[in-house]
Amino acid sequence: MLVGRRRPARWRATVLTWVAVAAVATSAALIGLWSGPPAGAATAPPYLLALGGSASVGFQPTLAHPHGQPTSSGYAEDLVPLEQQRWPGLTVVHLGCPGTTTMTMLEGGGRCSYAEGSQLQAAEAFLRTHPTTALVTVDLGFNDLLSCLRHEVDNAPCVDEALATVHDQLIQILAGIKAAAPSDTLIVGVGHYDPYLGDYLRSPGGEAFAAESLEVMERLDATLRADYTAAGVPMADVASAFDLADHDQVKWSGLPAVPTDVARTCELTWMCNGPPLGHNVHPDDAGYRAIASAIAEAVAGSADTAGAGT
Repeated sequence: MLVGRRRPARWRATVLTWVAVAAVATSAALIGLWSGPPAGAATAPPYLLALGGSASVGFQPTLAHPHGQPTSSGYAEDLVPLEQQRWPGLTVVHLGCPGTTTMTMLEGGGRCSYAEGSQLQAAEAFLRTHPTTALVTVDLGFNDLLSCLRHEVDNAPCVDEALATVHDQLIQILAGIKAAAPSDTLIVGVGHYDPYLGDYLRSPGGEAFAAESLEVMERLDATLRADYTAAGVPMADVASAFDLADHDQVKWSGLPAVPTDVARTCELTWMCNGPPLGHNVHPDDAGYRAIASAIAEAVAGSADTAGAGT
């Protein structure tokens, strides 16, 4: 099995961001002041605005915070070198918050506070005042389902209700972002992997629950894809990056053969790690790099489509 190997991480001091996030297991506060471009800068840099829940801020367990904390090793930071040729000087701005649902994105009241009222309102304010924003990533949906998948139980009525809520509210969120964003800003939705595939190895009932959770995540991705497509927003195919459709048996970490999607989940998340960092749903460094690559592919695909239409 993978073992805990991350050093305690901190926000990268050189990244221009107006937000400081302090996240712990049960609460978080977000207070931000934007200071503008660095002194002496002739023009503002292109910005990457990362919106959504804990994955958007690179949340990972660390020795200092075994339940997890924002880190400087998330997919937003991993995107910067991948997109430097397209957007030289691309600068990450974080507005995401652990635990964000579509409801708290719209209305506030989650773990983080925003002067504007909600994460969406803060994002709209940023977009209206920063015309060099090049890319916005939107990572929502998973937290809406968390209460439906507790204790290795798939609560089907809960899932149905949560997906309906995600559908209704994501449409409103995307409309707000698009209305506020500069006309040439690219918005990319982030699809989802299934961390609960790691439960395949945890208990006698884990294999059955892993299969059920995969169906739930496939429904979530289908809901997101439909809404993003309707809004003209490409979606990063994170499911393919995590090989969720590959169920061929493979040898992994000295264990008997397991499905490839299970092995990939163990390799790209903290779900199969031992304590104190283990059984955590968030990606590890490799997982965040895989998500960044999926987003970069969506960016490239959107750019190719735009070019073909000119």
